[in-house]
Amino acid sequence: MTAADTNPLIVLGKITVPYGIQGWVRIHPFADDPLAWAKMPQWWVAAEKGDGAADAPLAQWRPCKVKQCRWHGDGLVAQLDGVPDRNAAEALQGFLVGAPREALPATADDEFYWVDLVGLDVVNTRDEKLGQVAGLIETGANDVLRVASEDGEERLLPFVAAVVLAVEKDAHRIRVDWEKDW
Repeated sequence: MTAADTNPLIVLGKITVPYGIQGWVRIHPFADDPLAWAKMPQWWVAAEKGDGAADAPLAQWRPCKVKQCRWHGDGLVAQLDGVPDRNAAEALQGFLVGAPREALPATADDEFYWVDLVGLDVVNTRDEKLGQVAGLIETGANDVLRVASEDGEERLLPFVAAVVLAVEKDAHRIRVDWEKDW
């Protein structure tokens, strides 16, 4: 591994349960277009270690060649190299699936990887700081920003155009139509 390999990976999803008896696993994707990253020949997997797992250096992740991958129901199923049977697949339950940023497809101007939003300041139209993005929640209908203020209060803001007016990555902020007392 080179020094560049110590950069954190982008967490793409989580292995949930085995699928069948031949070592396939079911993956819950954390991305809107999982079939785009499903085409990558190699993923990285690591045991989840709480909220900081996405920041784990590459050395704590292990490469895993993707033999086959396809969309099935509400998620992906994949067969990974070195996972020959159901017992081996069960051992991967709860593992995170990630990839280096350079291996991922580029995002459009109005698309973002969640990791790029975490830590951004959230300000309303009055330039009042509501806090920082602590994480995101996938609800099915739309994603939700978890915004933590300096006083420990947490707000949940829907990540929809009516609320999120602009994501200004260069300015390290998200501008929202949301009042402090809501």
